[in-house]
Amino acid sequence: MKKITVAALGALALLAGHLPSAVQADLVIPSLTYRTGPYAQSGIPFSDGFSDYVTLLNERDGGIEGEPIRVLECEYGYDTEKGVECFKETLAEGALMYHPMSTGLTYQLIPIAHQEGVVIHTMGYGLTAAADGDTFPYAFNFPAHYWHAASAQIRHIKEVEGGSLEGLKIAHAYHNSGYGKEPIPTFEKLAEAEGFELQLFPIDHPGEDQSAIWPAIEEAAPDYILLWGWGIMNPTALRGARSIGFPMDKLFGIWWSAGESDVRQLGPLADGYKVVTFHAVGTDFAIYNDMNMLVYQGGKARGEMNNLGEVYYNRGVMAAIFTTEAIRNAMEIHGTADITREMVRDGYEQLSMDAATFEELGMEGFIPNVQISCENHSGEGLVAVNQWNGKRSRWEQITDYYEPDAALIEPQVEQAAQAFAEAANLPDGNC
Repeated sequence: MKKITVAALGALALLAGHLPSAVQADLVIPSLTYRTGPYAQSGIPFSDGFSDYVTLLNERDGGIEGEPIRVLECEYGYDTEKGVECFKETLAEGALMYHPMSTGLTYQLIPIAHQEGVVIHTMGYGLTAAADGDTFPYAFNFPAHYWHAASAQIRHIKEVEGGSLEGLKIAHAYHNSGYGKEPIPTFEKLAEAEGFELQLFPIDHPGEDQSAIWPAIEEAAPDYILLWGWGIMNPTALRGARSIGFPMDKLFGIWWSAGESDVRQLGPLADGYKVVTFHAVGTDFAIYNDMNMLVYQGGKARGEMNNLGEVYYNRGVMAAIFTTEAIRNAMEIHGTADITREMVRDGYEQLSMDAATFEELGMEGFIPNVQISCENHSGEGLVAVNQWNGKRSRWEQITDYYEPDAALIEPQVEQAAQAFAEAANLPDGNC
């Protein structure tokens, strides 16, 4: 879809006056997308899952508490400058909150969002320090952030190695951007504490040419490789690892290197590859019965049927669930369906979802409990490990959810939050 322009949106608004009331949505939720470019294979299923869940609510429930929802999609191609334009254009149309879907874009939007008083939810990405709600009242990164992922990766490797990482070499092959650099301070502290050697291998955007990286990694001879990639970088990296004979079960990805599109094209050659996750995969959830009947069979789907249950599609559904439940929560808190952006922030900050909540939503067992507060915008930070079964062509969860290393992470969050706030001239003490 081409980037939505203000003129086009004005035309849509004018047209809405001649359409049935069902499309005259009061609740505007933007979807900043990249359906084109080197990250499209990862961006498309997320956006599809997000839109399809909102369509389900509109078709089944008339929206949220009877208030229709309009998804305002804006294509920005993972280009930060265009992403900021999309933000401004959709904000002018009454957008209630944002999922930027880019760490670089998140860095740019946090100060703007603070000034405009609008929530940005960066689920498992963005600025890790935004976990500190006292400093970042409009930024949320639950249910887990980058440092939770880094901690869980090292903890799992330590378990596999029998309780000691002393003398091991662990490589961090990462997207050479804010995203890939975010976990480095945590890895450095863990390397010092656990006695392993950390090796850094940045891979430049978009990550399609890795011809110089894998010979260098082969020469460095790491015992494990932590892959933090996105889009086309991921399958290219897996092929690179295979080309040097690196064992797949010692290649360990972040949850953005964990899509079926990242591994399926390698077939059995990707067997054993591990990734961290903060939610389940598959379609064994009641919500998909409704989705199939009311969205797909009704010809209203944004996505493709064969994407249902895949990692990034499910993550898009999950983002939509959090968004719509935060809005529903805001309506309950303030006793009105005519909500503002500030009210939506209250809905996010007082979000509490347990097993019974997810069961009621038709997503029983999809994700651990979520509890947000003014001080804590990252939730519990629970992270599990999935492994790719190449023979069955699917992800299988092989661990329980790990508790985060709070003693390591919390001081880092506080320090990083203060540094970002000072640089961006953000006031402190919101709680």
